[in-house]
Amino acid sequence: MDLAVQARERVRPARKAMAYVALTKPRVIELLLVTTAPVMILAERGIPNLWLVFATLIGGAMSAGSAGAFNCYIDRDIDRIMKRTSSRPLVTGELSDREALVFAWVLGVASTLWLGLLVNWLAAALSVAAVLFYVLVYTLVLKRRTPQNIVWGGAAGCMPVLIGWAAVTNSLNWVPVILFGIVFLWTPPHYWPLSMRYRDDYAAVNVPMLAVVRGRTVVGLQVVLYAWATVACSLLLIPVANMGILYSAVALVSGGWFVYESHRLYSMAIRHGEVRPMRVFHSSITYLTVLFVAVGVDPLLPFLRF
Repeated sequence: MDLAVQARERVRPARKAMAYVALTKPRVIELLLVTTAPVMILAERGIPNLWLVFATLIGGAMSAGSAGAFNCYIDRDIDRIMKRTSSRPLVTGELSDREALVFAWVLGVASTLWLGLLVNWLAAALSVAAVLFYVLVYTLVLKRRTPQNIVWGGAAGCMPVLIGWAAVTNSLNWVPVILFGIVFLWTPPHYWPLSMRYRDDYAAVNVPMLAVVRGRTVVGLQVVLYAWATVACSLLLIPVANMGILYSAVALVSGGWFVYESHRLYSMAIRHGEVRPMRVFHSSITYLTVLFVAVGVDPLLPFLRF
């Protein structure tokens, strides 16, 4: 009997359930949901219907989980080689390829029906677009062909802000477009430091991440430029969405810190010193979280309007 089959037969139900959860990339889902709820508050200019928030977050998590599962299925060949992904369920044998593919399809269809029937069909359509873009454009086309993969592929990770806005208003305007732009511009300086840390992994599987095909000085400079662009876009939200003092202060202070950390990475790169890219990676997560918390809290404080 095949060793992978034997391994799956020994997997207990609880462990298999956890393997399915791992297939969805829950840490990515967590970050995506951080951007959804605050946008819903901004769209409502107050606290939205809590059932609507719950339904949107659940549907969004299912949609993102489907995309993650498809990604694990498609990338299972390189995941078996890369150290960073060596514990994924399809590598360890806790799940079969067929189980993963069926799970991805079921979760994707269920998320579409959930959002369409319980939220609205615009939100459902946006979630389908996000999954298709992540799977077909990023995973199948861009990831293994161009160092700009994460730049354009990151558009899928921006869709939750559009879904959150559409869930409340059943429409889109310039405010969610700017929020989309913030996440879009933030993705490269968030992910490129991670690719610097795992450069050898990506090189081993011929994935042309920027850190693989160019030197760390170039990567550091690109991180700086995108960090500045992210902060500039976040400030654009102030006049367009009529944001108040709280958001403005948070955007300036946290943005300044994010830019500082990016410059610090670049400075160490050009001096050929010890580079700590994960510091920028973790800083970027904190920055985006703090910024979107401010997006959600600011509308609840009308007395702090300019």
